[in-house]
Amino acid sequence: QVQLVESGGGLVQAGGSLRLSCAASGRTFSGYTMGWFRKAPGKERESVAAIRWSVGLTYYADTVKGRFTISRDNAKNTVFLQMNSLKPEDTAVYYCAASDSPLIFSYMSRAGRYDYWGQGTQVTVSS
Repeated sequence: QVQLVESGGGLVQAGGSLRLSCAASGRTFSGYTMGWFRKAPGKERESVAAIRWSVGLTYYADTVKGRFTISRDNAKNTVFLQMNSLKPEDTAVYYCAASDSPLIFSYMSRAGRYDYWGQGTQVTVSS
């Protein structure tokens, strides 16, 4: 069975950095898509970033572009999210997701297109 496990969340001050990791087991996703989503209290889940492993195609939400970087380690079947210049509005539970298909760019930010989800890791940014 596919299992996604996030780690790296925590409490940081505004302007600080965190690096999230998502380790996948049960199958490889090198030919498909993995992404990060987040949900803040009282808000809908939103896309953050995604990567199509085979070609390195990436997507970033406008709110994080230039501050966050998504990357992968194919050998370890792991995707990372480097978060710099964190803001209080980045506070949320961050979820890792994986798709069985190589999503086209316009679908990479749509939660409904992903097949597997992790349990989430809390990121809290203080002002």
